[in-house]
This record gives sequence, structure tokens and C-alpha cells, in this order.
Amino acid sequence: MSAAGAGQAGHHQAGHGTGAALAALSLVVFLAACAHVPEPAGAGFAAYERGDYATALQLLRPLAEAGDANAQFHLGRIHLGGRGVAKNEAEAAQWFRKAADQGWALAQYDLGAMYGNGDGVQRDESEAVRWYRMAADQGVAAAQNNLGVMYYNGAGVVHDKSEAIRWYRLAAEQGMAAAQNNLGVIYYADQGAEQNYAEAARWFLAAAERGDPGAQFNLATLYEYGQGVPKDNAQSAYWLRMAAEQGDASAQNNLGDMYAVGVGVPLDYSEAVRWYRMAAGQGHAFAQNQLGTMYFDGNGVPQDYVQAYMWFDLSAERGNVFAYDNRDAAADMMTPTQLVEAQILVARWPPQ
Repeated sequence: MSAAGAGQAGHHQAGHGTGAALAALSLVVFLAACAHVPEPAGAGFAAYERGDYATALQLLRPLAEAGDANAQFHLGRIHLGGRGVAKNEAEAAQWFRKAADQGWALAQYDLGAMYGNGDGVQRDESEAVRWYRMAADQGVAAAQNNLGVMYYNGAGVVHDKSEAIRWYRLAAEQGMAAAQNNLGVIYYADQGAEQNYAEAARWFLAAAERGDPGAQFNLATLYEYGQGVPKDNAQSAYWLRMAAEQGDASAQNNLGDMYAVGVGVPLDYSEAVRWYRMAAGQGHAFAQNQLGTMYFDGNGVPQDYVQAYMWFDLSAERGNVFAYDNRDAAADMMTPTQLVEAQILVARWPPQ
């Protein structure tokens, strides 16, 4: 297959969905559990929970301004998400800081994420580590996972794999899928004493069963090659499908590969084309090349050199070395008019 290995899902940070971080983000939204509190606080939190953010803002702002950490945290979430107000990351950071300074663990986590991403504050990985550590020490699994990422990548702290494993494990034992996958990646990819395919499989399975698409892809890889689990192409295809249905482009591409050759699933060119098209539409270079091949050969689709050229060219633009020769082969089969048509399609991709 054209993509394999645990590198598909690298060390994932948990995040609040505000942008790129150290590696691929795993969206984790933490909502504070609202204990019974007197009016109007209870009404403000209840309004937030039911999505009436304008009312929540009206009721919680006086409490936040009076120093209530939970209200401050919720105001931060309202401004961060643009819920009932214009999105304002700087305002969110200010409210998170007020709550974090009072020891509110989820605000500490969110403030760490903002420093890690540079959202509403100047990006500062050392500050991200500081706030993540405070939240992690209070047991916030997302903060523990992200602190593990920082240690593993040497971001804001000196690289320390042992510390990364320690924090990942604390989060993983709380059932956090991103941390479970991260532990699996270490056990799979480590070239030293930590490499243990069976242990990688255990953690990938735990995360995969919780719906983590990266872990599902990684577990499929282990089944494909019989690493830590018995070789089982049907199981590989099962987990690829689980990830592919969540939109994972590499899983879509590899599932297309399996249908194209009839491994783990029945041979079905139309299904191969369907999955390749999904991945190719996300810019997956290998899938674009494979989809071009299907058009070139007329497998699962009518033979179409214009479409073949377009997909080969898009793949080549993304650095797939196999696509260069394929594009030239398609060009050799085309009239000058068809070549111009294909080039126009490339220039207009992706379609609006």
C-alpha cells in the first residue's frame, strides 16, 4: 500500500479547535460540570449548557467581574467560540487567565492551549508548558496528554521521552484516546528499548475502540503486517473503514488499495475509485495518483485520459514521484486540445 506505519497519526495534542499546534490536533472540548449553585449563577450556567449564550453572558458577566472563577472560565469559552458574541481570542485569554490564576484547572488547560497555538496571546511554548503542568497536576487528561507532546517534541522543555510516556500514560489511563494513540506510537516507532508491537497494539486498540481515527489507521497497519497481532487483512480493512468513514484521507486511500487488489475485501474497482476519490479530494497525493491510474486504465470508471492527466498532475504537484512518469504517459495519449482541457481542470482545482 502507498501509506503505512504509525507515522500516520503522530503525537496528538488535545485542543479546543483554534488552529495548528505541535502536530495533528485532536479536538477535545471540556465543559465544566456545573454543581448546584444559587440564582442567578445557576441560571447562567444552565443557559450556557442549553446553548443560550446571550443569556449566559448577561448572567455570568457580573459574577465573573466579581471574581467567580467558574463564571470567568465560561466567559472565556463564550468569547473563544464566538458564542452569542463576536469571536475574540484576546478577550477569551483574559478571562481564562483570571480563572487560571485562581486554580481553575480547565482554564489553565485552555490558557496553555492558547499559548501553544498563539491564539489571543503571543505564542510561547514555555508558557504553554507551565499552564499545562498546572492543569495536568490537577488531573486534566488533555493537559497531561499535551504536556506529554511537549516533552516528546522538546517544545518549551528539554526533550524527555520518559516524561512524555509518564504523562501520556496518566491521560491514557483516564481513557483519553489521543494519549492512548500517542503511547501506541511510541511503542510502535521507538527504535530503542521501548519498542513493543504488542503493547502498541494494546493502546491502539483502546483508542480505536473510542473512535480515534488515527489509532484506527495505526491498528489497521499492525493487522496488515502482523505486528503485535496476527496478520489479518480482513481486520485491517475493518479498521481502515472505521477511520475512512470519519474522513481520514490515508485510511480512505489504503482502503481503496485493498479494493483495487482484492485483499481483505472483494476485488471491486468501483469501490476502489470511490475511496480514492474521497482521499484525492482532500489532497492526498497517493490517492490522486491512484485515481489517475484508474482513469488511465479504465478500471471502475470509463477510460479518460483528461481525468487521468489531471489527477497525475495534482499528485505530482504534491511531490509524488510516481506521478511524474504517469502524467507523461497520459500526455502521450492525448490530443493538444485534451491536454489544454486537462491543464484547465488542474488550474481550477479544487472545484468550488
